[in-house]
Amino acid sequence: MAVSWEWKKILLFGSLRERDSFLSWMQVQIASGISQEIELPPDQPREPGDRWFRHIPTGSLWRLVPINDTYGPGFWPAQDKPRVQRRLAAILAADVVGYSALMEHDEEATYAEFERLKRELIEHGLSRHEGRLIKTTGDGALAEFASPSAAVRCAVEIQESIASGRSSLKLRIGINLGEVIVGADGDLFGDGINIAVRLEGIADPGGILISEKVCNEVEGKLDVGFEDRGEQQLKNISKPVHAYAVEGLSAAPPLPDKPSIAVLPFENMSGDPAHEYFADGMVEEIITALSRFKSLFVIARNSSFTFKGHGVDVKEVGRRLGVRYVLEGSVRKASGKVRIAGQLIDATTGAHTWADRFERDLTDVLALQDDVTVAVVSAVQPKLLQTEIAMATRRRPENLTAYDLFLRAMPRDLRFERSEAVRLLRLALGIDDPETLAWSSKTSASIDGNSEGEIEMADRAVALNPNSYIAWYCRGRFYEIAGLPEEAVRSFERAIRMSPVDPLLHQPLIGMGYAFIELGRFDEAIAAGKKAQRQSPSFPPAYCCLASAFAHLGRDAAAREAAARLLEVDPAFTISVWIARDGHSNARLLIEGLRKAGLPE
Repeated sequence: MAVSWEWKKILLFGSLRERDSFLSWMQVQIASGISQEIELPPDQPREPGDRWFRHIPTGSLWRLVPINDTYGPGFWPAQDKPRVQRRLAAILAADVVGYSALMEHDEEATYAEFERLKRELIEHGLSRHEGRLIKTTGDGALAEFASPSAAVRCAVEIQESIASGRSSLKLRIGINLGEVIVGADGDLFGDGINIAVRLEGIADPGGILISEKVCNEVEGKLDVGFEDRGEQQLKNISKPVHAYAVEGLSAAPPLPDKPSIAVLPFENMSGDPAHEYFADGMVEEIITALSRFKSLFVIARNSSFTFKGHGVDVKEVGRRLGVRYVLEGSVRKASGKVRIAGQLIDATTGAHTWADRFERDLTDVLALQDDVTVAVVSAVQPKLLQTEIAMATRRRPENLTAYDLFLRAMPRDLRFERSEAVRLLRLALGIDDPETLAWSSKTSASIDGNSEGEIEMADRAVALNPNSYIAWYCRGRFYEIAGLPEEAVRSFERAIRMSPVDPLLHQPLIGMGYAFIELGRFDEAIAAGKKAQRQSPSFPPAYCCLASAFAHLGRDAAAREAAARLLEVDPAFTISVWIARDGHSNARLLIEGLRKAGLPE
């Protein structure tokens, strides 16, 4: 009789009697419920006289073979069927667009660039989002994540980094959630993998395509939208897979061609929450002073303050805001003195460029703020002329109590009461303050429709301070209302660049959307409208933009849906009131689209 050498004999019996005695003991085990005799498993070999037993607690199989001259009778462990290890995983598949053509054009440069992309973006992203690289191919990579949300976040980060100019290559990415088979070497197999790879193959260049399973898990958890691409028949996959394209990918802004800086909220070290206003006020004053240097690119306060109260990675802050330098620090106010500690960090490397500490009596707090500003500017651009530093110094209240009250009363929502706006308008031509010029002229337009000279004032405001988010936003509104959409788009783009994570970003986005409609660029209008909708779902102009743009493209169902949503958030909406209230009489295509969408006149 032949016995597989893969089996290990564990007992030998010298006689049939000894074997039968052992069988009697086994019967006791069977009676006690510890073991059981079973039929021959279909995947095991059969020999004459075989008997099979199963040890219930462990599931092990045992085989009793007849007496043999060579081996003797005994119990042998049955040859185990290899156990297949499975697990649920989110799979990310990425592939370079047009890799073969790129290799044909310049083999060495393409290879080197993809190796750099894998090292600096893909592997770095996997590390940040707790992904595991399964394997890489000549032009792609395969990774797994424990969570679909982590997989999508990683994919979005990679694509946005590439779009911001960090690589000349483009990727397609597919993501699926499914059961996979785990190989002995850690490699993964199965339809869970295959679907991700097939989704990647039909994704848009620079885009991300996910399965319905992934979409159901991540919808509402991430700051992106999803476009339904319907059922997709994928190669070698028997059943169609419902797919969704990730929308709202926004490239991290590229670094400007001049020194760029974001000032993060300083930490209040005083131990008294009432002093929070003081720390915030100091930061706002530093931002204001720095922004008046035309040779610097300074991120607006609204974007900087979105990081308040959060632990931040300076490199990530620099990437999201598109700046090279980040200033962070702390303020301590106690015993009649105030101390500011600041450090300037190169966000591209994480290296400290400058650090210092300033201490003054509370009666000299304004000089303290000026010291910090001058020191930071000198570190960022050492060759700045001292005359420009002097020009940036503004007249301020000389009384500390008045200064404190000013900080406490400083408006946080960027809106003025109308009476105050009218007063500012009367003073605007005599004050070289871009925010005053911009806001007063904008509010004037909404109060009495007086548009004469508004564009001139807006141009003057951005000339005074090209770092002013408010000035660029208001300029875009004036040009849009005047029927000059190309210049409006340029202004809104500049405003967004000055404050890329602003809580009020939906406003310039919609301004861009309206201007795109007048330029006949309806797809871009829809993209802007959807971004605004995601940031502020109850913002009526977002649905105006979408309804009009969809109607122009003949996408009637989507236009009607946007119109219905508009009437939900603004039940009193009519086209005529909207034109009169917001000054859109020159928006011919925008109005035409609203009428096509069926909105009330």
